[in-house]
Amino acid sequence: MIKPEDRLRAFQIENNISTKGPLSLVVQFTRMVGGKEFPLNPDDYRTGGQGQVAGLGGGNLKKILKEHGIAQVLASEGGRTSRGSMGLMIKYVDFLNEWNAEEPVDFSVVEAFWAEQVREYFRNQPFILTADASKTIGGNFDELFEQARKRQSQNPGTQYLGTMLQHLVAAKLSVILPEGSVTVHGASVADASTERSGDFVVNNTIIHCTTAPGAPLIEKCGGNLRGGYHPVIITIFDRVRTALDLASDAELGGRVEVWDVQQFLSTNIYEHSLFDETNRSAAIAKIVDRYNDIVAAAETDPSLRIEFER
Repeated sequence: MIKPEDRLRAFQIENNISTKGPLSLVVQFTRMVGGKEFPLNPDDYRTGGQGQVAGLGGGNLKKILKEHGIAQVLASEGGRTSRGSMGLMIKYVDFLNEWNAEEPVDFSVVEAFWAEQVREYFRNQPFILTADASKTIGGNFDELFEQARKRQSQNPGTQYLGTMLQHLVAAKLSVILPEGSVTVHGASVADASTERSGDFVVNNTIIHCTTAPGAPLIEKCGGNLRGGYHPVIITIFDRVRTALDLASDAELGGRVEVWDVQQFLSTNIYEHSLFDETNRSAAIAKIVDRYNDIVAAAETDPSLRIEFER
């Protein structure tokens, strides 16, 4: 007997159900026919003019996805106006009828499968960095980091924010330093496992990137100092005070630099744009392009990409 997931995966691949419109349709149509008698008749699910699939809508889609713990908006119109919806609906009806002829269809399993495909869709979307001139550069980066936080909370066990922080720092360093000055590692590669003294070593400065500074990092900074290096911690804004207090408690106050990543990035952008707003987008785009190159080379998750909207 073919497993339900294998049947559904084959149908998904055959019909390229990976974008908003098709996913919106199969999620809602699955719920719609869950209690119906077989065989299903596609004519029962056409609008009067037969131009659209009946019963589809943004509110309905949102309600179903919310039951599966998905709060993002997949499609405001719920796939109602998507080109090809009618053809996909007819194919889906044929698929479900054939499946039911072999064994009863468990619609709870089917709906859970499509909900997971929606989650996968959102996981694979790039992050968006806007060039909103009404906000500071740091404010625009704050919005970017908030996207990473939200995606991280929706996918337990992931470290989107920390990975993004590390590779944005690498991107900036790569832009301002001579080629070959910065060695880039995947964000999941811990310093200890590679015997590295920090995330980046630039001349006699060692840079540590973290979203959660703790005692082990401060101990590593102490080791940097004993080795004749200058340690720098780059973290998110609301963890700067934590890092400074930990350094002070370890009697390293005034010996460890602590910077917030927003200022680290925006300062460079202001300098490279010569404080001219008309040049600012180009300076940001340069860092984003380099970041995306780093992600492509060092990570296996393409959803870490950043799309820059000017």
